[in-house]
Amino acid sequence: MISVLLALLTSASNATAAVLQRRAAMQARSSKPLELSLIADLARRKVWLAGIAMVVVAALFQAGALATGPIALVQPIFIVELPLTLLLSSLVWRRRLAPRTWGAVALVTVSLGTGLAAVQPSGGTDRAPTGTWVLALIATGCFEFALIAAAMRVRGEPRAALLGLAAACGYALTAALLKEAMAALGQGAAEFFTSWQLYGTAAAGIASLFLLQNALQAGTLAASQPMLTVGDALISITYGVMLFHEHLRLGWWLLPEIIALILIVVGYVEIAKSPVAAGHDEQSGRAPSASDTPNAPASPDGRWQTSTEGPGAR
Repeated sequence: MISVLLALLTSASNATAAVLQRRAAMQARSSKPLELSLIADLARRKVWLAGIAMVVVAALFQAGALATGPIALVQPIFIVELPLTLLLSSLVWRRRLAPRTWGAVALVTVSLGTGLAAVQPSGGTDRAPTGTWVLALIATGCFEFALIAAAMRVRGEPRAALLGLAAACGYALTAALLKEAMAALGQGAAEFFTSWQLYGTAAAGIASLFLLQNALQAGTLAASQPMLTVGDALISITYGVMLFHEHLRLGWWLLPEIIALILIVVGYVEIAKSPVAAGHDEQSGRAPSASDTPNAPASPDGRWQTSTEGPGAR
């Protein structure tokens, strides 16, 4: 199916952007949450700009995927982004993956395929009624406000997790808006450029990117990435059902679907705990030294970090 292929290409592009963005985010000087100067600092770094270029490539692939398939099918495929990011990181920084990590990658991949085969998303429309959109936007705004308010009350890993989930909700909304904008494109250029969903896509995407950069800087991959990717998949499925009336296979199929979801989460946690994801060599178990990574910045607690992971945009 063309939508599946395009979704996989989106994940590969996001994985490349993830490595580049994470490297830039960990080198940024700003440490205050939700500070606009963070983006200004990142924009001066070529590695971050290269990551943004890959985000644009990913957006083009995603637009094609959403135009040809249900959002409840396309968005969950992005779960493979973290395994792809980890594999790319291990190649770029020449870090070896332990057998346990390889097993977690296989677990996530197989569980995702099994889960999608069980739920079998299908059907749906390309356009949602305006009234339904209004309700969806109100619910999304309230959810985002609650997450960001909670994130401002904590620090470290909890903040990274909450901002990661906020970014996930934003990316899911971006996908839903993009799907309807692509449907408008099918009716002509005039319809496309006068569609409010097109400009909503840009606004939601920029806001999500801002939340993502802060999630990356607030804590580790283990805190932000599972919330980002799994949250994006589940919220996107909700948008697909509520906005576009997409169909999911339920009944006794819920059992294998729930099992697959649990296994995906287990695999994700194991991958996120990988020393490679944290900037360590898996077989040596040590953090890279300054001589190993001359461009790596020191973290606030004095440990050297490498930027070998992080979610991309979607």
